[in-house]
Amino acid sequence: MSSIGTGYDLSASQFSPDGRVFQVEYAQKAVENSGTAIGLRAKDGVVFAVEKLVVSKLYESSANRRIFFVDKHVGMAVAGLLADARQIVETARTEAANYRSQYGSPIPLRYLTDRVAMYMHAYTLYSAVRPFGCAVMMACHGADGPQLYTVDPSGVSWGYVGCAIGKAKEAAKTEMEKLKAIGCCFHTNR
Repeated sequence: MSSIGTGYDLSASQFSPDGRVFQVEYAQKAVENSGTAIGLRAKDGVVFAVEKLVVSKLYESSANRRIFFVDKHVGMAVAGLLADARQIVETARTEAANYRSQYGSPIPLRYLTDRVAMYMHAYTLYSAVRPFGCAVMMACHGADGPQLYTVDPSGVSWGYVGCAIGKAKEAAKTEMEKLKAIGCCFHTNR
């Protein structure tokens, strides 16, 4: 079958004859063409690093941040379309604030990740909207120790010890696997 949409890429809810949803694949391509974001879970916390692609010398150095605070204990790093990522950040902040307001305690990261993943997945189901062209990594350090999760544009979430998203994710993953092989300080009890 043709790898180009050929009319099957007009809607996020339309499958091609070979079972693909091209709008979701386009969203994943947007992530693959953006700056790299890396998350590493250690014994006592999580570290985020992001690559900021500068396409003009006129950009301000403090503009277009790719690492955000969601709640007092939750951080988020993003790759892909920054406008889409900001919407995901606002959704995560709202979920965290609602949970804190209703239950009087910080939101567990696994629950927040599930809520954000469901929100992102909902945008792959209807023809009136398009999938978010971003992937996010969320991390926290709480009573359960450090945690790191990633949500891709299709709404699938995974827990990680180390993860990379963006243009150079394969090279970053290779380097993280080397660190793991030499016994760097990763927390592996999960």
